[in-house]
Amino acid sequence: MWWRLLTICVCAGIVSGSITSGSLLVNIEQGPVRGYKPPQGGLYVFYNIPYATAPTGLEKFRPPLPPPTWTEPFEAIKKNIKMCPQLTFGGIPDDRIMQEDCLIANVYVPDGEGKNLPVVVYFHGGAYQFGHSSDLEPTNLVRNRNIIAVNFNYRLGAHGFLCLGTKGIPGNAGMKDQVALLRWVQKNIAQFGGNPNDVTIDGWSAGASAADLVTLSKTTRGLFHKAILESGSSTASFSVQIDPLANAKRIAKALKFHDVDNIELLEKFFLKAPLESIWSVDVVNSRNSSVIFSPCIERDLGEEMFLDDHPIKILKIGDHPKVPMLYAIAEMEGIYRTGHFGLWKDQMNERFSDFFPEDLQFVDEDDKKEVARVVKQFYFGDEPVSEKNVLSYVDYFTDVMFAFGTSKAVQMQVEAGNDQIYLCIYGFTDETDNYIIHTNVRGASHCAQTDAVLDQGDETKLSVERQNMKGVMRDLWGNFIVTGKPVPDGSAHYPAWPPVGVNRGPYMYLTSNLELRRTFIGDRGRFWDQIYKNHFRIPIPPRP
Repeated sequence: MWWRLLTICVCAGIVSGSITSGSLLVNIEQGPVRGYKPPQGGLYVFYNIPYATAPTGLEKFRPPLPPPTWTEPFEAIKKNIKMCPQLTFGGIPDDRIMQEDCLIANVYVPDGEGKNLPVVVYFHGGAYQFGHSSDLEPTNLVRNRNIIAVNFNYRLGAHGFLCLGTKGIPGNAGMKDQVALLRWVQKNIAQFGGNPNDVTIDGWSAGASAADLVTLSKTTRGLFHKAILESGSSTASFSVQIDPLANAKRIAKALKFHDVDNIELLEKFFLKAPLESIWSVDVVNSRNSSVIFSPCIERDLGEEMFLDDHPIKILKIGDHPKVPMLYAIAEMEGIYRTGHFGLWKDQMNERFSDFFPEDLQFVDEDDKKEVARVVKQFYFGDEPVSEKNVLSYVDYFTDVMFAFGTSKAVQMQVEAGNDQIYLCIYGFTDETDNYIIHTNVRGASHCAQTDAVLDQGDETKLSVERQNMKGVMRDLWGNFIVTGKPVPDGSAHYPAWPPVGVNRGPYMYLTSNLELRRTFIGDRGRFWDQIYKNHFRIPIPPRP
């Protein structure tokens, strides 16, 4: 298979590469790298390319270091793909290994001699605690839309987001990994046939939160040109740690270290603690929807900071690039929390305020109880939370975790002068979707729109309706990646989709028939606007 070698020379800044019937050799800054065609053909995939080096040992919380170099071809195959340290459920996949030095990228290149192709960079989700580069793959999108895609690892949990504001643990290591990846793309993507001046960043869940934060960071200017944010935003309640030093102390106490007010000893404790020991503390099932280890506002230590202020303050000032942006949520994101319903429904009836998002604050306990009464009344009326109103439970968690944050980010982007914001809700379901517990209703759950665009195994086994919907979604997302608009002007295939205005409308409702609607999440958005106007708690940097 590999015997016939063709050598092609591509000009305009793309270095020479060589193609066999099943592989493609590309020369990047670090050395030659060889990718291969998957069995289905239509593209080449380069797996496991180091884009930076994660420091280890006592330096493990520091920013990333430059990547390695080599002289012989790097075999970028789907074997022993690195993933960052994390708690795994069900073990590590056979084609992956977990290690501290885990900063790799995968590049998906369409079969052909294209150059200056649009590029999309995917930020994986996982609550900032889990996931890896190829959780979901974009082979069908790349094959059919003639674009180049990149996905990658970044450090997770405490490894990436412990934030003490000290030299040893300054914070946001995982976000600085993401910046390093985007700088790597700028240096190398032309060699694969991509256009470094046409890069779309796309994330889902925590990856969307991260990608939205990337659009606001001073460290990323010029590294991206469009953004797709799916089921997450920079203003989501989980996106920025409220008090990172308090979080670090809480985790240290859970690990039986109690001298937490001595910052030097606290830093030494974390520098020496095995990462796996920190995983033993549950940080993703909090009733207040926080995840503990997420990005933080950094303390100025005289070195490059990823985030020097809160996203709401940055958006208010308007000091950020105004690029085309596509925000999307699933209609029933809160299905994500129905696994807790049996336990939480009684706790919500006893003390509803325990389920408020972490970024709210109150004058005193009476103030909190009154706001809890108002919020519970808004969603559940005079009824207790029960099996009879599970859909209201779903709406509540849809809003406090994902929908209102997206609503807030969109509103502030528009107020800051960005007139290229597109907004949508994905609502497609078919008979293969499970019913929501205690109902005969199906709903589009967390990141359902992402699943619709990216690969889903043998897609010929999906229903015809779902296959058609995936085709529509790949059209819309592909259009945006190429043109900055999900529906090109004058489209004969889809209804016109204008940018969103100051009242968070219009937005597109995405199901078998696309429908342009007026106000995103309607009264629910206006309700939370008022709650946050009176009770928002601004996050703070660590102050050792």
